[in-house]
Amino acid sequence: MAATPQNPAASAPRRKVSRHRGEGQWAMGHHTPLNGNEQFKKDDDGLNVRTRIETIYSKRGFDSIDPNDLRGRMRWWGLYTQRKPGIDGGKTAILEPEELDDKYFMLRVRIDGGRLTTQQLRVIGEISQEFARGSADITDRQNIQLHWIRIEDVPEIWNRLEAVGLSTTEACGDCPRVVIGSPVAGIAEDEIIDGTWAIDEIQRRYIGSKEFSNLPRKFKSAISGSPLLDVVHEINDIAFVGVEHPEHGPGFDLWVGGGLSTNPKIGVRLGAWVPLAEVPDVWAGVIGIFRDYGYRRLRNRARLKFLVADWGPEKFRQVLQDEYLERELIDGPAPAEPTSRWRDHVGVHRQQDGNFYVGFAPRVGRVDGATLAKIADLAEAHGSGRVRTTVEQKMIILDVVEDQVDSLVEALQALDLTAKPSPFRRGTMACTGIEYCKLAIVETKQRGSALIDELERRLPDFDEPLTINLNGCPNACARIQVADIGLKGQLVLNEAGEQVEGFQVHLGGALGLQAGFGRKVRGLKVTSEELPDYVERVLRRFQAEREDGERFAVWAARAGEEALS
Repeated sequence: MAATPQNPAASAPRRKVSRHRGEGQWAMGHHTPLNGNEQFKKDDDGLNVRTRIETIYSKRGFDSIDPNDLRGRMRWWGLYTQRKPGIDGGKTAILEPEELDDKYFMLRVRIDGGRLTTQQLRVIGEISQEFARGSADITDRQNIQLHWIRIEDVPEIWNRLEAVGLSTTEACGDCPRVVIGSPVAGIAEDEIIDGTWAIDEIQRRYIGSKEFSNLPRKFKSAISGSPLLDVVHEINDIAFVGVEHPEHGPGFDLWVGGGLSTNPKIGVRLGAWVPLAEVPDVWAGVIGIFRDYGYRRLRNRARLKFLVADWGPEKFRQVLQDEYLERELIDGPAPAEPTSRWRDHVGVHRQQDGNFYVGFAPRVGRVDGATLAKIADLAEAHGSGRVRTTVEQKMIILDVVEDQVDSLVEALQALDLTAKPSPFRRGTMACTGIEYCKLAIVETKQRGSALIDELERRLPDFDEPLTINLNGCPNACARIQVADIGLKGQLVLNEAGEQVEGFQVHLGGALGLQAGFGRKVRGLKVTSEELPDYVERVLRRFQAEREDGERFAVWAARAGEEALS
């Protein structure tokens, strides 16, 4: 057809019409994988890799492992390759995965609710010493991580863990990770409600099930009935927070959509009160929404927090009720403010039964296999044989009779596991860092431990609750955005113009009381060597300028940039 004034498009070039593929949401009919991760999950469920590990890879060695299993599906069983030694942080984003991979693994032991028996702790310690060069780190999600694991040893490690009721099932991967819980559930005098049954029921019904083994990305859960708000509920994909309903009694307030990393978001309340008996069903409904409606096109938008932000809490609750629960949820109250500024359970505390629990602080979560065995010995000698891990990289021994408390505290101190730590020892956390992590840019564990020593020496009388969180990269595994002093590892220039390890500084983040993210002072970066000087300087200014009773986070929010530099 010739072009005419009435039909000008006849001579125009024909545009290629492409069908919009959406965000890869299954519920919208978009099942075609839109990236490599979605493709390998469609090709084979991550849970299926265990058979290949046991029958092929453990017998033929590291070089026999399929790349999609090595850097993908093996995470469903708690296995990540660790960083090859000697690769500096400047090469982290430059090298290919196979250049960063060592032939050893990090193995994450899943500890739902942080609950351990001394038998289980001793087995982890034995595995650490026999297969992991003594390594053991307590994470900020109540797990224990081992390093230097050979693929040849993995089946035997699984056998030993599972013989005492532990596992690594879905400890990593695009699946429901460990369900964190109050470490003193069913123990603490001031508990609102004990969520232990719900954690166990979720684990029994859903962990290791293919119903939720292919999610857009990881899914983090928290359940606690403690008035301390001790499971960082604000930054989980789903959280059940203990509350007292004026008509229905104790239950849980439902939160969704929290998370940190490079795009942090505080979770939102759905305004719903959930009784204990309904927690597993509601959990399954929320994770079902994530599976079906979650964004799968781009990995950096594949967390639940992005869907919640786009939908809003009202729509999210409506979809949960209409499509997944098929009933209305009960409206309920918000949680009260936490009853203490410390939420880690460190120190000596009375239990419901009149005995005591004793929380203690390893250095930035780092222990070793021999120390874990000694902790098990102490727990058996002074308590009933029950131990807990916390979301602050701490540990707790339960059921200590009153006349045994002092001797336990002394024995812990002899192991450098103090139950009476300084604010710096108590409040400093660190991620794995460049020592083992392929994403890291700087060293964290040793740096954090050295910082504790320096601050204790320089500021011996400082007695304010304070959190200092060190992270080796931007991904916020150590929760830098919600720390009083958050330190994000990166390469910086020193006074000589040389590129060295250092940190971008976040100040004034908080959870619980006025939860929010720390501020970044324009251009404020410190080298690792300058870190003790910088923190000392800021804390002395805080002491000099604070108003009566003012928290560090509040002062940091109002202070001028010169005071924070």
